[in-house]
Amino acid sequence: MKPLANASTDNAWMPFLFHRLRQLPPRTLGALAAVITVLIWTAFIVIARASAKGHLLPLDIACMRIVGASVILLPWGYVYVRRLREQQAHAGSFFGLSPLPWHITLRCGVFGGLLYAVFAYSGFFFAPAAHGSVLMPGTLALWASLLAIPLLGERLHSRRLLGLACITGGGLLVGGNSLLHALDGGEVWKGDLLFMSAAFCWSTYSVLSRRYGLQAIPAIIAITCCAFFSFVPAYALLCASGVLQTHLFTAPVGEVLFQAAFQGGGSVVMSGITFTQMIRYYGPVRSTMITSLVPGLSALGAVWWLGEPLDWHLIVGLLLVTGGILFGVQKARQG
Repeated sequence: MKPLANASTDNAWMPFLFHRLRQLPPRTLGALAAVITVLIWTAFIVIARASAKGHLLPLDIACMRIVGASVILLPWGYVYVRRLREQQAHAGSFFGLSPLPWHITLRCGVFGGLLYAVFAYSGFFFAPAAHGSVLMPGTLALWASLLAIPLLGERLHSRRLLGLACITGGGLLVGGNSLLHALDGGEVWKGDLLFMSAAFCWSTYSVLSRRYGLQAIPAIIAITCCAFFSFVPAYALLCASGVLQTHLFTAPVGEVLFQAAFQGGGSVVMSGITFTQMIRYYGPVRSTMITSLVPGLSALGAVWWLGEPLDWHLIVGLLLVTGGILFGVQKARQG
């Protein structure tokens, strides 16, 4: 399936920086996108751990993520769709803000925009953030591999299976002993289930993005449109009626603005564009194998920034994850 927006349309409106980046060789652009994505996702986990001691509730942060991204992407989408409609009168959807058709915007937006944010931040309410650092990025390769079989017709070769096994084992080791006690009691298991659900949703978005041949910028604009119009009104109504609690109006303004800037501008806009670009070059399975570096790197970041201990689980886990990535990528190139 051909991309829904052609390159000439992109070049007509795309800011100078993005236009220049697109002149890079595909291999260089793919590698750059991978590095940026891994760095932002690593920072996301470390900041999420630190935010557990903050003032905002999980859904408050999800709201700031969506609103922060929408401030940038909804005006961008309006300009994008206007350019598209100069060539196709009925292009776009969501009141002229999404460059993609309704059905693709909804399918990708529900998984990559709405449900991922709700599940991910809700998970931190029930389970320690260390669980999230393993179960979200650490299971992406597994979900993407399974979803790619029916949706993309891909096969799991022996090297890729070995790579997935190494990644899974490394992710569990990086989590340390805390995961072994996840079901001992209380509600920790709910958080773990939410983290794995978040990983499943993002993997679904990545595979759908590949299937529809989506370009990075229209895809991230579309999923933000879906998340904004579905989450923000419902959340505002539930908070106003007292069904949900919110600390948005009592938390320090600096904390609220920081979450909007990082979670929206960084985690959604920047990493959303680079992740989708990475998928276009490496494919969804190899991309999620690359992002499997995030659990180990975020654990190292926690050692440096948050003073968490460095033990043998982390070291062996990093070796297993790295080995798994090498096995998976090597097979993909040969196949």
